[in-house]
Formats: sequence, structure tokens, C-alpha cells
Amino acid sequence: MEGVVQCSANYVPLSPISFLERAAFVYGDQVSIVHGNTTYSWRQTHQRCIKLASALSQLGISRGGVVAALAPNIPELYELYFGVPMAGAVISALNTRLDAPMIGSLLEELEAKIICIDYQFLELVLKALDFLSLSNSKAKPPLIIVIPECNHTTDLPPSSLDYNRLLEMGQNDFEILHPIDECQPISVNYTSGSTGKPKGVVYSHRAVYLNSLAEIFRSDMRAMPVFLWTVDMFRCSGWCFTWAVAALGGTNICIRNVTSKVIFDAIRLHRVTHICGAPTILNMIAEAGSSDQQPLPSKVDVIIAGALPPLQTLNKVRELGFNVSHAFGMTEALGPVISVPLDNDHGMIKRREGIHNLMMEGVDVKDPKTMISVPPDGKTIGEVMFRSNTMMLGYLKNVQASQQAFRSGWYRTRDIGVRHPDGYIQMKDRVVDAILTSGGESVSTLEVEAVVASHPVVLEAAVVGMPSDCLGEMPCAFVRLKEGFSTSEKEIVEFCGDRLPHYMVPQSVIFGDLPINSTGKVQKFVLREKAKAMGSLSHSNGH
Repeated sequence: MEGVVQCSANYVPLSPISFLERAAFVYGDQVSIVHGNTTYSWRQTHQRCIKLASALSQLGISRGGVVAALAPNIPELYELYFGVPMAGAVISALNTRLDAPMIGSLLEELEAKIICIDYQFLELVLKALDFLSLSNSKAKPPLIIVIPECNHTTDLPPSSLDYNRLLEMGQNDFEILHPIDECQPISVNYTSGSTGKPKGVVYSHRAVYLNSLAEIFRSDMRAMPVFLWTVDMFRCSGWCFTWAVAALGGTNICIRNVTSKVIFDAIRLHRVTHICGAPTILNMIAEAGSSDQQPLPSKVDVIIAGALPPLQTLNKVRELGFNVSHAFGMTEALGPVISVPLDNDHGMIKRREGIHNLMMEGVDVKDPKTMISVPPDGKTIGEVMFRSNTMMLGYLKNVQASQQAFRSGWYRTRDIGVRHPDGYIQMKDRVVDAILTSGGESVSTLEVEAVVASHPVVLEAAVVGMPSDCLGEMPCAFVRLKEGFSTSEKEIVEFCGDRLPHYMVPQSVIFGDLPINSTGKVQKFVLREKAKAMGSLSHSNGH
């Protein structure tokens, strides 16, 4: 169109770096970070991040370079989420629960030039680098930056640096390297690896900028929230709350370890407004001692992602003054995509994951072969798919997997679900976890697990398919009981029989601990192998 001009006056590449710059200007004297006795203002945080970016540049970090990190939710990790992009580089915070060989493998894949390590993980990383050298890798070992314990000195390995010394190297007048293209990478976030080696999911400046705003909508955040860091920052870049809190000039309450006492103490001391993370947080809150469960100074919003705990746990948490929302998402979608409050409806939890929010261009349930939307009847099964400006760029160094995930112009979640007449989408299961009976019925393992877990003495439950000659597949429940309690297979089966259609009732129940990966997710592929072996044994015995 004649007269139209695009220039720096009307187009600036989107980047969450601007959230910190604005926070320093608008909320400069407001508290940005609290960690024990350490407190920073937004002006101080901004200045520390500038010095961090300057120091990284002096060490040879430039556009596109990767800086890895291994640390709990501490101020230094929060600073890296801004300081590294301000140097034009890419931040990759690694899962602190990984073992040394896996960390070494990921560092090799990342080609990280620097790794910033909390002091308590130093030995682990040194072992990881040993594995890297033994693997005959051509990758150059990264420079180690050690984050010391507060007010303590740490013995440093040769040729390494102290984080505080690194900041002292930085210049206050460093010119921030904003992205030239807003679609340039800002972070690499690894999946949980529940089905194999974790995949490196690459986020762009544009996507995390938009998703940070989306999180504000999903979480119903207002200006200057107080965010308690109970979700790992390494998980989907902290669900993008690392940047969202800065956008609102809020306060980050950083903690090393999450316990019920820490949660309740932080709420009373800092008037926390938001908590996020895995469902285990709800268990901590519900099972806290009476001395911790004091009346809250105000309502606290809790957003959890993952399998819901039993109804009695949810009710207990709500009675204590928490507003609970259930989120659904994945690393590839930058964390939660949908978040809806949980209500009581005649004693049943509404498990519909909701409809897409303002930042999602499309959330649908489609036939994966024809790409036609399934009818909104609440019954017809299809694959849940996303289309959005808040999706990953792709998988690091895995073009084939990226193309497969995005084929036909939609992101394939590999989750199956249904569409309801009111527009809501209900997630039923993972494609690999769904059970198909000989009668053609599709059994949602999530629904069966929810019923099994609601038994008064059950702590955790996982359901997989067990092969059967006459039944196709039948549900097999693996159950971990609460400490000090016992029950029988017959009682669990009868309990489910009173609450589920006959084809969804577990035909076998195995008691014991559940295999979990480094992020706490149940490894269903391990349970499927056990169930398969049990099914084969049953067949060989003529049953």
C-alpha cells in the first residue's frame, strides 16, 4: 500500500529483554527478588544483568552462543534468563535431577561455551565433563562459572570463575544486544525424556514474549504479583514466568528446596499471590502439619500441571484458602497452553482442559490422517493439535523430528481427546498410553488412574494396557499405597467396578513403587513392558 513504511519507529523485534528494561524504569525501587536475607530491587536486577551480559561478552560469548546452567531456583539463575539474551546468546538451564552421563551428553549437543553451576552441583558437572572427554567428543569443554554459597567461598576447579567475580568484570554501560530478528533463539529447554533421551526444544524471543503475556492472562495476574518459585526454572523456562513477573514488576521469591513449611512461611512473610508446579505441591499443602496450616493472609492462586490428585486432596487445599487451577501443556508449547479453575460438580472434578486463550490461534481435536476436526459430541476421539505464535522453533539438531511434529501445519501433541458441544476440549490420554479393547472401546488411562487414586489408601497410581487373547488389551493398575496402609487387589477392582464401566475396570493390580524419571514422571514404558511380560506369562499358563 502506498505510503506505508516499516522502520525502527514502528517496528521493534519482540523480546522479553524489554520487560526488564521497563521494570527498571517503572518499578525501579520495588523489590524484584527475595532469597533468604538477600533482596534486590528491579533497578539493581537490571544493572546486575547488564554487567552479566558485559562479562559474558568479554569471555567470548556472542550472538547465537549457548550458555548452559545447572542450579536450583536462585537469583543467579533468574539473572541468567535476562543476562544471557542481553549478550545476544541462548540460555539453556538443565534439569538438576539428571545424572552425569546425561548432562555430559546434553552439553555436547548444546556445544555450550560456558556453564554456570550452583556450588552443590559442581562435582556432578565435573563428572559429566569426564564422561564427555571419555566419549572422544570433539566438543570443547565449557568454561565453568561457579555460583558460590551465600557469604562463603568455594574451592574452584582450575581455569574456572566465581560468579560474583564474573559480575565484577562487567561494565555498567554495556550496550545490550537486542535481537535483530525476533525469531532468533533465546533458550533451549529439554523435555522430560519420558520416552527416551530428552529433546532440546528451541524457543524464540518472539514466542516467549507473547507467551509471557499469555501467562499473565491465564494466571489472572495483576500488577506487582508475588510469585513463589515452586516450579523449576529449568522447566519450560519456568513456564515463562521468569519473564512474565518482570513484565508486571512483581516480586520473585526464590527458594532452593520446596517443602510445605517453606510454602506456608513464604506466604505469610511475603504475601505470596501465585504458586505453580507439579501436583505434588497440592499434596505438600494438604498434608502439612497443623502448625504450618495457619489461616492465609489472602487468597493464593495455585496452578498445577499434570495428573490431578484425589478429590479429598483438592478439597483440603481449597479449604485452606487456595484457588486451584489445572493446566495442560508441554515443553514444545512453552509450558501450559490452557489453564482452568477446578470446580466441584456434585463431587466430581471438571476435567475439561478448556479452550485456547487469547494468544492461541488454534486448539483443535482432529483426525490425524484426514486432518478433519472431530465432531463436538464429547465422544469421538482425535488428536489434540495446536497452532500458535507461542510454539517452539523446533528440536535442536533434529530436523526430522521437527518436521514430523509440525506436519500439515499443526503441532501434533500426541495426546488424544474429544471436543464437547460447548467448545471445551477434554484430553483423554497420550496416544501411546491409550488402551483399545477387543470390543473397540477406547480406555483412557487417565480416567482409570483418577478413580484408582481416589481410593482412601492409594498414594499414586498408573494404568497401562495388558495384552489379552480374548479382550485385546485390558487395564492393568500399578499402585503405590500410603505408608502404613494395606489393601487387596480384589478391593481395588471392586472399588473401580462401582465407579467405572466394566471395560475400564483394571483386571490386574500390582502394588509397589512406581518407576519415575528425573522430572518425577512415571515411566509408563517400563510398566508396559512389565504388563506385557505378565500377559505373556498368563497366556503360557493357559489363562
